[in-house]
Amino acid sequence: MSPSTHTWKFFRLGGFDQVRLDSGADLVHLGQLDQKLWAALSCPTRGVEFDHATLDLIDTDKDGRVRPPEVLAAVQWACSLVKDPGVFTQREGPLDLAAINDASAEGKAILASAKQILANLGKPGATSISVAETSDTQKIFAQTKFNGDGIVPVDAADDAATQKVIADVIACMGALTDRSGKPGVSSATVDGFFAACSAYADWWKKAETDKAVLPIGDATPAAAAALAAAQAKVDDYFARCRLAAYDARALGALNRSETEYLAIAAQDMTIEAAEIAGFPVARVEAGRSLPLAEGVNPAWAGAIAELRAKAVKPLLGDKSALSEADWSELKAKLAAHRAWASGKGGAVVEKLGLARVKEVLAGNAQAAIGALLAKDKALEPEANSIAAVDKLVRYRRDLHRLLTNYVNFRDFYDGGDAAIFQAGTLYLDTRSCDLVVRVADAGKHAALAGLSKTFLAYCDCTRKSTGQTMTVAAAFTNGDSDNLMVGRNGILYDRNGDDWDVTITKLIEQPISIRQAFFSPYKKAIRAFEEMIAKRAAAADAASTSKLTGAAEGVAAGKAPEPKKLDIGTVAAIGVAVGGISAALGTFAGVIFGLGAWMPAGIIAILLLISGPSMVIAWLKLRQRNLGPILDANGWAVNTQAKINVPFGRSLTKLAVLPPGSQRDLVDPYAESNKGRNAFIVALVTIAVLVGLWYFGVLHKASALDWLPKSGYLQRKEKAAEPVAAAAPAAADAAPDAPAK
Repeated sequence: MSPSTHTWKFFRLGGFDQVRLDSGADLVHLGQLDQKLWAALSCPTRGVEFDHATLDLIDTDKDGRVRPPEVLAAVQWACSLVKDPGVFTQREGPLDLAAINDASAEGKAILASAKQILANLGKPGATSISVAETSDTQKIFAQTKFNGDGIVPVDAADDAATQKVIADVIACMGALTDRSGKPGVSSATVDGFFAACSAYADWWKKAETDKAVLPIGDATPAAAAALAAAQAKVDDYFARCRLAAYDARALGALNRSETEYLAIAAQDMTIEAAEIAGFPVARVEAGRSLPLAEGVNPAWAGAIAELRAKAVKPLLGDKSALSEADWSELKAKLAAHRAWASGKGGAVVEKLGLARVKEVLAGNAQAAIGALLAKDKALEPEANSIAAVDKLVRYRRDLHRLLTNYVNFRDFYDGGDAAIFQAGTLYLDTRSCDLVVRVADAGKHAALAGLSKTFLAYCDCTRKSTGQTMTVAAAFTNGDSDNLMVGRNGILYDRNGDDWDVTITKLIEQPISIRQAFFSPYKKAIRAFEEMIAKRAAAADAASTSKLTGAAEGVAAGKAPEPKKLDIGTVAAIGVAVGGISAALGTFAGVIFGLGAWMPAGIIAILLLISGPSMVIAWLKLRQRNLGPILDANGWAVNTQAKINVPFGRSLTKLAVLPPGSQRDLVDPYAESNKGRNAFIVALVTIAVLVGLWYFGVLHKASALDWLPKSGYLQRKEKAAEPVAAAAPAAADAAPDAPAK
């Protein structure tokens, strides 16, 4: 890549430098920007909140992905067709016709097509054109007979004869939809239709020149059909008769055994029952003719009657029985017809009838329709220009928005328009989450998205009014996770404002905030304590119930309950435990109160000692929160570390806050009374403070309280000070007298 001659401007959001795309010059020189500075290198054409038709135009290789070469090709093409590429940075409003660069041949054709579109829509004086006007091709071509798509409808012809043939083509070959929305025909279907007509006429010509093909005229096809329907069964009958003539011992087996008849007779029968149809068409005997009236298998009586009426009687005369020689003669007389029928040509036009087919071939409809198709084909460049107008107008509306979600992530970070990967806003647990992405497979998505270090909730979304369903992953980046659990329900408002019912189905748990990490150890300790109490209470209840049951059984049996013995060892153990706990609490209180003015700092240090590890872990993980894995799991190729730091996370997940100026009544008539608990806590704190003051001798300084016994700590302190006080007078006595002057 050659060095860029354009002066680029960058802004920093999400922890990385992002290029500004604010001017037409930025778009024109986009190909010179090093792709290592692009925010993404690929995005899917589905699963994003973006016009799929526009993405399909950019995705020239139709692989469902938009990559940098395709983006650059779209930008280059669009910029070359306008006078000022800056129009693409203005997302709102239609495209002014005056902005189209008609200095080039393509630009001139697009401008002419744009004016033609407006004229077709009844707006010949309009000076701008929008996507709504270019996307409805049926309205654009509604008043035109020819539109360059290679398809002509029935009304494209002026004469009734040609219109009727076009209708015949549609009836036989199927309809193609013209750009105007009408059914029509193409060169391929017209050629196929006339080829079928010729084949069908030639096929019938053989029958007209060979009398053996239609021995009884138009009744021959019905005779052949009756013969074909019964042939297999009649052939089977005469084969069995020949076998019976060969060996009479086979006769019983050839006619089916009596046990088989008994099995069928035990069931509910119908004339068409498969079991009966499998029996011979008539009773088998050596050299016997096939009866055509009496003695015929009931399941085949109808087919034999058809054979007699439509084939035997016209070709062999009215017979009540058919010998094997008659049968061979009948097949021979219809053999030519059957061979001819098997080689039928142009069957697709048979529904028109031979007379109509000959009429079509006799006229000049094929040449007339060919002329109409040629006239339509001549307008193909103009029609293609109309498609180019739609493409240009779509790029005018959508191209810059794509770039600010692909080359940079401005739409995601600047708090303005939502990014194209954001599916809507989820409301759940007194929070609203804006980072919500569509997910095709929650399991596959979670395998990679977990690397984002973000708390993710996978939710099934449904709209019962329409039956629609989808799965989303919502990022919780503020608050705590205490009440987030599988099965909780919420509501999602998608980008169109439609509401969806939401249920959490899977969680990827990660730290959400430092505040949550601070309280986490205490919450875990409280939960563990509650579980322990619950277990002990359950065990005590079970033991008490067992004792009561045992006592009741003893009374019922006439036994007096044994007196309860005092366990001296247990009492001693309890005393030791209480003493140990008291000593530990005393030592802890001594350390805390011994800090004096530094006591608050000591309390803070203890809190940090408990909560510090979880806070540090949470801080490290929050620094690693990254948008990339969440999008990569959906088929994106994010090219940078798009961070979600704590301040930005608070903007993505908003907590419930009362509106400014709200009036709040703090009196809850159903609130639990805490007076007793509060009084107990105040008394406990007061006693602890007094004990601490007594322990460290502060209370003894007051003369009115000198009667209080001294604590061990104060006694040790006074005892340690006594030698120092006694040594001072002794030193004074031992000093020598000063010499007299």
